[in-house]
Amino acid sequence: MKLRVVLADDHPFVLLGVRSALAAEGDVEIVGEACSASELFETLETVSCDVVVTDLSMPAASGIAEDGLRLVQRLRRDWPAIRVVVLTSMANATILRAVAHAGVTAMLRKREPLDDLAAIVRGASQGRAHISPSIEREVAAADDSLFLCVPRLTPRESEVIRKFASGNSITEIARALGRDVRTVSSQKREAMAKLGVSSDAGLFAFVRAHGLL
Repeated sequence: MKLRVVLADDHPFVLLGVRSALAAEGDVEIVGEACSASELFETLETVSCDVVVTDLSMPAASGIAEDGLRLVQRLRRDWPAIRVVVLTSMANATILRAVAHAGVTAMLRKREPLDDLAAIVRGASQGRAHISPSIEREVAAADDSLFLCVPRLTPRESEVIRKFASGNSITEIARALGRDVRTVSSQKREAMAKLGVSSDAGLFAFVRAHGLL
């Protein structure tokens, strides 16, 4: 079965480039396109998909730009099973940090080459998080005072988070530490709650921004 993807961006050339990069993959099918947040929501009401690749800020017919965070929150609330990949040129690190925490699976820059986009989208469909290094750097550098008080994790929670952020799966961590998979999963979940993040992408952003590795 092909990976079903919906694209959303208000720039025709961006849509064309993303469509071309993904359509070249034999296992990916573009099942819908939108040029505004409202069109994206209407599309998702009528088609089934696995991944949404979307811009954050798309002007509505009224000329009012959609709030990127609200867009992601709506997607996560109304279509929780769909993975969200953000493709953005936004430079506001505060918003990008909030978006990462809101539940997106991947975030990358529009100006970056699209060579790896298919692999990132494919990975997102399987729950693998990805954040562009340039976004990581901006989020880490901006307004660090907001994160001066990092919640204290237990030694076991810290160990799990470090291994997970280094690329190990829950199963691999459980095997390495000699713990039950359910125990490791619970420790990861509790650590994320303490850190105030709700997605793997948000967790990666937080860990790397604070040098917790």
